[in-house]
Amino acid sequence: MSSRSTIILDSMLALLRPAVRLMLRHGVTSTAFAVALKRVFLQAAQDELRARGMPQTDSAVSLLSGVHRRDVRNLTRLAAPQAVSEGFTGLASQVVARWLSQDRYLDARQEPLVIARAGEEPSFDALARAVSKDVRPRAVLDELVRLGLVSEADGQVTLLTSGFVPRSGLPEMATQLRNNLHDHLAAACQNLDDDGEFLEQAIFVDDITPESAAHLHKVAAQAWKVAFKTVMREAQARFDHDAAHASPAQRTQRARFGAYFYSTEEHKPYDPPV
Repeated sequence: MSSRSTIILDSMLALLRPAVRLMLRHGVTSTAFAVALKRVFLQAAQDELRARGMPQTDSAVSLLSGVHRRDVRNLTRLAAPQAVSEGFTGLASQVVARWLSQDRYLDARQEPLVIARAGEEPSFDALARAVSKDVRPRAVLDELVRLGLVSEADGQVTLLTSGFVPRSGLPEMATQLRNNLHDHLAAACQNLDDDGEFLEQAIFVDDITPESAAHLHKVAAQAWKVAFKTVMREAQARFDHDAAHASPAQRTQRARFGAYFYSTEEHKPYDPPV
């Protein structure tokens, strides 16, 4: 294995440690993961061959991925896993995003207002209809209540979160994790290969106390609120503009902007065990 391959492999093993711990806590063993990972290597090899304009034969996929030709044939002929439907959850997240970013739904401190269930703006029905007229506001509200994101009482609706982070519903939380980390990792990988210039930065500090780490967490959360409102308003403006002026065939791009904060004891390593 070349030194370049070793560098990349070591980095991938290190970043997988939290994911492996998550899998272990939910009953996914190394054997099950290894079998499932073959499909990922197969699909990635097909993508790479397609990008290079090369034939996606079983032999080419096997050679590039290291997956045995027999497994390539079997996995290719198996039905692909069903993707998790994100239509309704995506609609719910858009409602939360608009609630958190539109001035008419915020108080003087830029905190989300408690709004009426029905009626003219600001109301939940008006908010939901601004996002989609194809789904009843009642259905959207019930989904947000189920996810622990809002509460409803006496004809009033209260937002319980500062972002779309479901408090219940493992499929929804897993989908959120998958989407956020996929795009973060995709941006970093393209930048490493000199194939992209995506924003992917972080601030790091060590030798601080737990109290200082907690303080920085609060500062980061406040900074995110400012960034969220700025970028979300622009995202809504571009979405509305493109919906009005561009055909569906032209609206081919998706974009994600995020932030994260993490702290832990200094002695906990990045490197995987050898």
